[in-house]
Amino acid sequence: MRSRHVVALVIGCLIALPGIGMLIGGAVLGAVYTFGRDDAGYFTTTQNFQTNTVAVTVEDVLVNIDPVSQRWVTDRLGIDARIRVTPTDPQKAIFIGIAPGQSVDAYLAGTAHDQVTRVVQGVPRYDRTVGGSTIAPPTDQTFWVAKDSGTGTREVTWQLASGRWALVLMNADGSPGVAASAQLSAHADFLLPLAWTLIGIGLLLTLLAALLITYAVRHREPGGPGGVGPGYPAPAVVGTDVTGAAAPVGAAPFVMSPGTPVVMTARLDPVLSRGLWLVKWFLAIPHFIVLGFLWAAFGVITFIAWFAILFTGEYPRGLFDFNVGVMRWSWRVSYYCGPGGLGTDRYPAFSLDPQPDDVVTFDVVYPGPLSRGLIFVKWLLAFPHLIITGLLVGNGWRWTNESVQNGWDTQWGGFGILGILVVIAGIILLFSGEYPRGLFDLVIGLNRWVYRVAAYVMLMTDEYPPFRLDGGETERPAVPPGPPPQGPATQLPPPQGPPVQAPPPPPAMSTPGSVSQPPAAPATGEAPVPPPPG
Repeated sequence: MRSRHVVALVIGCLIALPGIGMLIGGAVLGAVYTFGRDDAGYFTTTQNFQTNTVAVTVEDVLVNIDPVSQRWVTDRLGIDARIRVTPTDPQKAIFIGIAPGQSVDAYLAGTAHDQVTRVVQGVPRYDRTVGGSTIAPPTDQTFWVAKDSGTGTREVTWQLASGRWALVLMNADGSPGVAASAQLSAHADFLLPLAWTLIGIGLLLTLLAALLITYAVRHREPGGPGGVGPGYPAPAVVGTDVTGAAAPVGAAPFVMSPGTPVVMTARLDPVLSRGLWLVKWFLAIPHFIVLGFLWAAFGVITFIAWFAILFTGEYPRGLFDFNVGVMRWSWRVSYYCGPGGLGTDRYPAFSLDPQPDDVVTFDVVYPGPLSRGLIFVKWLLAFPHLIITGLLVGNGWRWTNESVQNGWDTQWGGFGILGILVVIAGIILLFSGEYPRGLFDLVIGLNRWVYRVAAYVMLMTDEYPPFRLDGGETERPAVPPGPPPQGPATQLPPPQGPPVQAPPPPPAMSTPGSVSQPPAAPATGEAPVPPPPG
């Protein structure tokens, strides 16, 4: 692709991301508005509150609206809130009220109470304030903007407004020990117009993205990266006639290796800087920025290709070449400064296409027709591979601890296997100036495994990746790079019976004044056949 076509493709994919997101968001919002409300038009959630103090307050989680931008939105949307409370003990009078946060703070000052800080999987988490256990009854206070009290189910309604507000749940007499079930509901008529607005903007952005992507793909230069044809060469079959020079006597038999559609190589620099690998990640920051946009486009293109394969059975060639180019670029950068191996000090090129001076290569043979059914299950079929590649490139281990009472958590994690191996190689290089060849071959083989699985999962081939570690700089070829030997395993048996000789050629036509020449002697060394008389 030319530069302007690549730019058009990337911009189209980046526009498609919010466009598709708005389409999905608008559709989901419309469905929730249509099917998620009760008969009165409220969205409802139920929470159970319990404390041995005098009150439970809900402030930051639900009704704290301080920023100016939120005030502008809230005051114009007209959201109605409804709170229904049912005490656990039906004989106990309950109180529910809404008031300004400052007034509630002054009222509860010096009194033990619990404040809901967050809700985790439907369970409220509290922050307790210590203090006394006696307080004036809430029904005697005058600062409430909405309140209700008594036995049985109590209800308050309130139109959401800007400011700092608090919802307070207490016993009507102010005694400690509050236990109740609360239904928190909201009525928002603006959601349906918002859903249609999102769908409309999403359609416009998606249409613009489709035009840009179509422009980029249809103007693809012929002969781009990637092979052309039905697939990669098949392995040779033992016992077939293969023309070539005979192997030296006593040589080991030639072993064929099955080919794969993903071909990637890496050449180790003979001399590497001891300490440059410590700052390569910093030098490669421009690549990381560009690759961030390219991989966003990669995801959108894979999404488009899924539907293209479903309806046509083929991966659009222009999109295929672009995605191969993104993986090639990533492999180039990874080999320079990441888990690819740190095997070169040459700064990677900013290009989707192969470069003449590349120390790494990457290509995927264009597959031609693809299975429509496999696109639904490839991720499932590749699950064993995904477990392995997850250990190679993801966190090797992780431990998480969450404190329920204080609301903090602790997370620890580790490198993947490839990251650990590359760090070990870098440390050895730092102190010895040499890259261990065996470790290099292992790192390249593991990366080869990861990229084969990625190509399969990303719908670029139907060939299931092998459970095989092909280490070393180059791929094991699907066909031998040179003439194969003709040893006992591959040489054909000699033909049976007398040799069959070719018939003599017809006599040469002579012209007046010319002399007919006898035919040349056969290659077997027999005497030449004399010309016919006269």
